[in-house]
Amino acid sequence: MRHYRFLMPIPAALALALAACGGSAETTNTGDNAAAEADRAAETTAATPPDATQTMAAASAMATLQPTAGNQTAGELRFAVVNGRIEVTGTVTGLPAGGTHGFHVHETGDCSAPDGSSAGGHFNPGSTDHGRVGQGDHHAGDSDNIVAGTDGTAEVSGWLEGATIGGGGADDIVGKGVIVHKDADDYETQPTGNAGDRLACGVIQAG
Repeated sequence: MRHYRFLMPIPAALALALAACGGSAETTNTGDNAAAEADRAAETTAATPPDATQTMAAASAMATLQPTAGNQTAGELRFAVVNGRIEVTGTVTGLPAGGTHGFHVHETGDCSAPDGSSAGGHFNPGSTDHGRVGQGDHHAGDSDNIVAGTDGTAEVSGWLEGATIGGGGADDIVGKGVIVHKDADDYETQPTGNAGDRLACGVIQAG
């Protein structure tokens, strides 16, 4: 009697073997890729602090001036970084006609006191002498005097040197106060410039 042996066709056997190998390789590669992605995600998280967007410096800020008790001085101011310094522009109204007035950033964004004294002294993170901006030692909050026209309105066009907008550093003006004074700053008397009473107060806000 003859015995017949039935063999699987060679092409079919090869196909099964290749399929088995391919499935194993695909599973391994998928695991390797997942691990690599996890490593990259961990590196990105470590390199970027969670609050990075909160500490990024702002490009500009605003302040609304409100009169102190017994005065009518008010205004809107804009602070913007231009060529490495902060330019200050805006309009101040309700000033004595033709008067010259001290104008500074102060250390505290608190205008709650009737006379504006809650804003503290000049913003001076570098602990320098008071002076005129651009001419030797001066406070980071020092800016030139503003001058009112015959209608009691002053167009502000000044600048700050040694300060930043946003970022949360010691020289950041966001959250600080702005004061318009009754008298002119003489740029010499320490530490105030002998600029007198406070006619208006505002708080600088990023925006």
